[in-house]
Amino acid sequence: MGQKVHPVGMRLGIIRDWESKWYASGRNYAKNLHQDLELRQWLIDRWKAAGVSKVEIERIGNVIAFTISTARPGVVIGKGATEIQKVREELQAKTGLRVMINVQEIKNPDMEASILAEGVASSLEMRVSFRRAMKKAIFRAMKSGAKGIKVQCGGRLGGAEIARTEWYLEGQLPLSTLRADIDYGFAEARTIYGVIGVKVWVYRGDAAYRPRKTAKEGAKERG
Repeated sequence: MGQKVHPVGMRLGIIRDWESKWYASGRNYAKNLHQDLELRQWLIDRWKAAGVSKVEIERIGNVIAFTISTARPGVVIGKGATEIQKVREELQAKTGLRVMINVQEIKNPDMEASILAEGVASSLEMRVSFRRAMKKAIFRAMKSGAKGIKVQCGGRLGGAEIARTEWYLEGQLPLSTLRADIDYGFAEARTIYGVIGVKVWVYRGDAAYRPRKTAKEGAKERG
């Protein structure tokens, strides 16, 4: 019927984990949620050149911990860890909480949908042909070992008067299979003709099913 389900949200608790981990009741929930969205976007914009794929946020008491998954950890850390220290101080001023930042290096950035989407968007901003940019992203992902990839661009493609959507698909893309590890990324290219949206789906193979533990099993495991 045309209704689309977010491929990451659909798999939460099955093969994917939450990007924000905390518990809040009452009014604090909305406050924390909006703060998470704002801080995550601020960090992604701050380290745009570092190829940030994911920002995980965990709140424990008066401590807020950020885990940054990036293709270029050197850019995030900075010379002599000056950049990461500066960002930590700015985040502490914004939140009023104690801030911890962990940096995780992405071993294979060509398999990360958000990094591929950003690559296509930056190519479109530099006036590269949208077909060429999309095919280049597909080639990089398939060469890196992806089992399937779909790249979609929507907007005034090539400066056309009427906006349209075009996409390319290579390999497999089982969107309804819950065990399928499908990464999804979205980016916007701000061109002189208008905004062009870029969506990327990457199928990285089937993930092992992780059955959810009951409260009793979890307590027993923790001792």
